[in-house]
Amino acid sequence: MSKDLFQAMREKELATNNFLPTKKEIISNSRSFAKELLDSGNYDPKELFTQALRLKEAFVEIEKTLKSEMPQDDFEAFGVKGQYRAGGNTLNYKDDEVYNVLKADLDARVELLKLAQKQEVLDTSGNEVPKVSTTPRKSGLTITY
Repeated sequence: MSKDLFQAMREKELATNNFLPTKKEIISNSRSFAKELLDSGNYDPKELFTQALRLKEAFVEIEKTLKSEMPQDDFEAFGVKGQYRAGGNTLNYKDDEVYNVLKADLDARVELLKLAQKQEVLDTSGNEVPKVSTTPRKSGLTITY
């Protein structure tokens, strides 16, 4: 199925005579292609989705492998620009004792705030820990294979 899906995508691309599409065109064409497949009713949406995931993983791995072999300099080729950025340094905040004390206090406060959602809680100073507001998380679909 993934071979058929890739072949259908390739045929659609060639039919549009668009050898070097822009990023926006790729997104738009891919969205239209997926909608056409779904609207046709000839394919199981779950099968299409799982095959698309497999193709994505294959392309991600191909991209990682090729990227690791790229020279570390700027380039422009086939309508794509690449800029090399040298890595920098990250501060090691944990080397600072004051930071560690403040971080530990903050982590303890987070735990108190979590507990206060379920029951009344007093902090070390005897003050009631407030029940803070919540923000709903977006629901999602977890995929494993």
